[in-house]
Amino acid sequence: MSESLRRGTLKIFLGYAAGVGKTYQMLDEAHKLKNEGVDVVVGYFEPHGRADTIAKAQGLEIIPRRKIEYRGAVFGETDVEAILRRCPQVCVIDEYAHTNVPGSQRAKRWEDVEALLNAGINVLTTMNVQHLESLNDQVWQFTGIRVRETIPDWVVKQADEVVMVDLPPQALLNRLMRGVVYAPEKARQAMENFFKESTLVALRELAIRQTAHEVDVRQSVQAETEAVAPTGEERDSLLSPSPRASDRILILVTEDPSSAALIRRGRRVADYLKAACFAVCVVRDGSHPLPAGQREAIDKHMNFARNLHIEPHVLQGEDIARTLVDFARRHKITQIFLARPQQKRWPVVFSRGLVERVVRLARDIQVTIVAERRP
Repeated sequence: MSESLRRGTLKIFLGYAAGVGKTYQMLDEAHKLKNEGVDVVVGYFEPHGRADTIAKAQGLEIIPRRKIEYRGAVFGETDVEAILRRCPQVCVIDEYAHTNVPGSQRAKRWEDVEALLNAGINVLTTMNVQHLESLNDQVWQFTGIRVRETIPDWVVKQADEVVMVDLPPQALLNRLMRGVVYAPEKARQAMENFFKESTLVALRELAIRQTAHEVDVRQSVQAETEAVAPTGEERDSLLSPSPRASDRILILVTEDPSSAALIRRGRRVADYLKAACFAVCVVRDGSHPLPAGQREAIDKHMNFARNLHIEPHVLQGEDIARTLVDFARRHKITQIFLARPQQKRWPVVFSRGLVERVVRLARDIQVTIVAERRP
């Protein structure tokens, strides 16, 4: 890869809730880089009416937002093309998990960031831990709130640096009560919902564990790189840790809604084990086509698995349990992930009998039966 086309670096300021200071710290770093002579611009900045954050943006070059009309209203989004024309060394992009308004060139802001990184521009960005896709069910379980804007784990994993911006929950609540984070009425609503102290404590623990995991991943990559000292394409392949041959995870995908949570759980375990990961769906032969609703649900789950960089496989077989276990043995699978069946929701073919048969046939493979999380 030539120097002029080298991918930019990505630094993520990670927090656990609004108001901990992610944007402020990101802008502070932008000022430090500017003082060192680095060409820095702000590609997107969301002040949320916070006076100290607005003041911190003063003195930095800000690229105007691109205006997009949608349903009679005008929205401002990151103007990626304007940033590419400006071609700075570093670009500041707030709220990494944001979903762009319909009509934008890309659906997600992290995809905008990818375009900048691929053009060789270094990016500083912010996100909260609850936006990480694999944690979606955990966050829903202890908050009762389903986070809709998520980022695939592989996107965060490829960041060059992840910095946790920390603030004790009580200090954050004090900021909230003083009106530093939100206006008084919105602050009161927040404290009755997402900003309960128990919720903040749990989110903070998630953020600490995630940051420790990211550090571990990067140290492992560094150790591999130093040990092998590759060049060219071999060096590029070490930007993300390779799966260990001893760990291979299979996730059974069905039309049941619980498949989404199962896919997240399997992906997260695979990341921690540095394991290869497969999403497998078993269907009967062509003489027994699936009803349209089941087919659409399975397609949705398999596309979700692909977006999380899980290798998808659709198998044909009358005996679902045997077809699944035969595939597992051929591919040297070490763990099979199954969802615990819900009697009222699963069709007969995916009843408790399927789980029991897989366990009986796969005596030499670890079978993990995952219960559905509830708030």
